[in-house]
This record gives sequence, structure tokens and C-alpha cells, in this order.
Amino acid sequence: MEHLLNLENISLIYHTLENETYAIKNLSFWVDKGEFVAIIGPSGCGKTSILSLVAGLLEKTNGKITLDGKEIVKPDDNIGYMLQKDHLFPWLTIEKNATLPLDIKRIKNQENVDYVFTLLKKYGLYEFRKYYPDQLSGGMRQRVALIRTLSSMPKLLLLDEPFSALDYQTRLIVADDIYKVIKSEQKTALLVTHDISEAISMADKIIVLTNRPATVKNIYYTDFDKTLSPLLRREDKKFSVWFEKLWKELNTNETK
Repeated sequence: MEHLLNLENISLIYHTLENETYAIKNLSFWVDKGEFVAIIGPSGCGKTSILSLVAGLLEKTNGKITLDGKEIVKPDDNIGYMLQKDHLFPWLTIEKNATLPLDIKRIKNQENVDYVFTLLKKYGLYEFRKYYPDQLSGGMRQRVALIRTLSSMPKLLLLDEPFSALDYQTRLIVADDIYKVIKSEQKTALLVTHDISEAISMADKIIVLTNRPATVKNIYYTDFDKTLSPLLRREDKKFSVWFEKLWKELNTNETK
């Protein structure tokens, strides 16, 4: 079975006049179609750099990254990137923000606009389409940001700590919302987070990284009932077991 996303022996070296620093070394993992995968690791280990490599925004030093069998060497329209902040343009309406990628990629036809409107309706935002971002709550803005990311129908979603700018309670609710949208639309997602609980509550698979230079320390497949939302996973008795296991994993220094 061919994986949707495959990283093989990826290394990233930062060069300065004085020396070179390995940020990532011999890192390999894969993501299958429809999977929700989370990456966790020590602070500063290079989690976001991995997303930048997958997105084609950074040039790797060694190794190979493929999406659907095709090597990624530059930004790819089949990859959607959702950042820590929603980055909605305050002078554009919700409708115009959501359809912006269609304008940028010059694929704004009626079929694609109808798809965006369908998403806005499906996820409770259509009646707010003529509003401006500052008239919406933080959670609603994140939903708009996700719909904007989905508008060009990418094969893979990259999520770079997309809830970190929200307060804790809002964060729990929005994570639940975003998870349901991604699963309902049958999308594949790769999430970077420093929050162990967030990873456990959302992911089918959790990749644990070592300290810098980052490589894969362990890969875990969660065993929750597939029908459980992130909020309900947090209430499951398995949740604390997973938390203890991953917390210990992150707080021991030995590599695999």
C-alpha cells in the first residue's frame, strides 16, 4: 500500500559562517490517506520545520518527501497549511476570506465557490458570510480559516498548533469542531502540537520526536472508539493511561 505522504531519511542542516547545526537527522515516517497524525516532541526540536519541509517552504539537506508518489520540491496546491493564528484579512468579508485561495490560484469557478458555500452552510457560518472577521468569535474565525484551507480541496492538511492562540475552554471546543470538519470531509491531517492532551484527543497516530537533532523516537496508534470526538476521548478511561505514557516518553532523554 502506497502512503499518501512519505518522509524518507530527512535531514535539515542550518549553516552559519562558523559551523553547521543539525535540526533534523534521518527522520522517516508516513501518513496514510484519511489519517489524523499528530507530531509531539521537546520544545525547540524542529516540529514546525518538519511542516515547512512538507509544505515545500524549506529545502531539505538530505532525503525524500513524496505526496501521492510525487516528490515535493516546492509549494504544492495539494497541501493546505493552517497556521497558529487565523490570518483572516480584516477588510474582507467572511465569504471573501473563505474564497481567497480560489482567487490566488485562479480557480474561482462556480463549482468551487459552491463548494465553499456548502462548507459555510454545513458548519454554521453561512449566515455570517457578509460579516467581517472582527465581528466573529475566535472559534468561528478558526472555522473560517479551516474552510479557507479546504476551499481548494487539498489532499493533505498541515496544522501548526492551530489552537494555541485561543483560551483553554475555547480551545477545547474549537479542537472538537475542527476535528469533526476534517473527519466529515474525509481529509488527511498532520498536526504539530506541544500539548500532549491535544494530540491524544485528536490523533489516530502520534509521532514522538527526540531532542534536536529531531528524529522519530516512537510511533503510537491510539485505540479509542473511532466514533468519539476529542472532548469525549478526554473523558475515556484510556486517556490518562495514554497521557502518562507519552509524558514519560517526552521526559526521558534516551533516543530510540
